[in-house]
Amino acid sequence: MRARTHLPLLAAALAAAGTLTAPTAASAQSAACAGYVGLTFDDGPGSGTTALLNSLTQNGLRATMFNQGQYAAANPALVRAQVNAGMWVGNHSYTHPHLTQQSQATVESEISRTQQAIANAGGGTPKLFRPPYGETNATVRSVAARYGLTEIIWNVDSQDWNNASTDAIVAAAGRLTNGQVILMHDWPANTRAAIPRIARTLAAKGLCSGMISPATGRAVAPG
Repeated sequence: MRARTHLPLLAAALAAAGTLTAPTAASAQSAACAGYVGLTFDDGPGSGTTALLNSLTQNGLRATMFNQGQYAAANPALVRAQVNAGMWVGNHSYTHPHLTQQSQATVESEISRTQQAIANAGGGTPKLFRPPYGETNATVRSVAARYGLTEIIWNVDSQDWNNASTDAIVAAAGRLTNGQVILMHDWPANTRAAIPRIARTLAAKGLCSGMISPATGRAVAPG
């Protein structure tokens, strides 16, 4: 197991040295992965985004960033930074209301404006939608589906929004199994501090960070 967890680092080093082609490097990394998990960060982009992206990239992790439309519109450079760092960008509504308490017209506005804000910022057209608070109903799901969005909740809640300690966040990530998704947030300092240990915890289990499939809602190998 220990040798396998070093394969991505070896592949990256060889690729950088020009002794291993990119496809072979990717194959080596895939061979080191016994499964994939979906790391997700809600509520950005904001003041903590740059530090979060730096930590993720330094530790070889990729994630799905569920952005609020209002913050994507206000911080387009950070949306582009997310994409440039290899992250995927999802829709987390425009103002983070309790959508199940809203009219269909409001739900439509929250979702559509966020799609536009993210696209305008250079984040592409999201395929994934996370309803605020994980609250959903038939109306929310139907509106999301009309915009080509797959609703993504989570399997593990890190509780970082509830002032969870760094230790607790790392422990939550350690409960992930193949295909599962964890809820984290863009802004907590404890979450940023947990990233290096999350990377080591996943590697020890043979798990790699993957993309969330719009078809199944599960984490899979990056496409």
